[in-house]
Amino acid sequence: MHYEIYCDERCPDLLSSKGINKNKHIVIGGVWIEKNKRDKYKSSFKKIREDNHFYSEVKWRYVSPSQLNFYLKIADLFFKTRMRFRCIVIKSEDIDLDTYHKSDPELGFYKFYYQLLYHWIENSNSYNIFLDFKQNRLKNRIKKLEEVLINSCPSSKIVSVQSIKSKDSIFIQMADILIGAVGYSIDEYSTSDSKIKLIRRIEEYLKHPIRPTPKYEKKFNIFKIEFK
Repeated sequence: MHYEIYCDERCPDLLSSKGINKNKHIVIGGVWIEKNKRDKYKSSFKKIREDNHFYSEVKWRYVSPSQLNFYLKIADLFFKTRMRFRCIVIKSEDIDLDTYHKSDPELGFYKFYYQLLYHWIENSNSYNIFLDFKQNRLKNRIKKLEEVLINSCPSSKIVSVQSIKSKDSIFIQMADILIGAVGYSIDEYSTSDSKIKLIRRIEEYLKHPIRPTPKYEKKFNIFKIEFK
């Protein structure tokens, strides 16, 4: 099977600015899709846009009363298809950059990305991986992540790891919505009725609150990293 993985993140700045941002957890996640279903899903996404007259970039922070129905339909699309979602959740104050990441927040960031991807890469499958574009201090970060994944997964095929702008990918935008819902729930915010309603729709499909899941959960997997 050939998969495409579309990834985004929430609050990566917490790796280097603890205590400044009110958000307590970093969330890094991705949407897994079968390549041969990509165009079908894009057409469905396009129809939801047209039906709701929504043509801006889709983002968690834009969830509002006027656009709630649109975002609910996006959640419906995810759960009614074979798309899968996985994210890792990291409590920022528990991260020890000095001991484990050479005092380099950027290095730590991509190590966490590796943890997100590696554990869902299966033997005999091939993968194209797309990360939301960010400006890195070292230019070879993406290439290095690709090399490490290739070396760690000899029985699968990592075709490429590349960064693209979220505005050019509806699937990175979908990842942003699901990551946002996880982060909002884990950090127990309740300031937006619209976002809470979107979370409730997701939880209706899950049949339980948004929370860390067992490793075997394949549709909506949340791994909260607990440092020993």
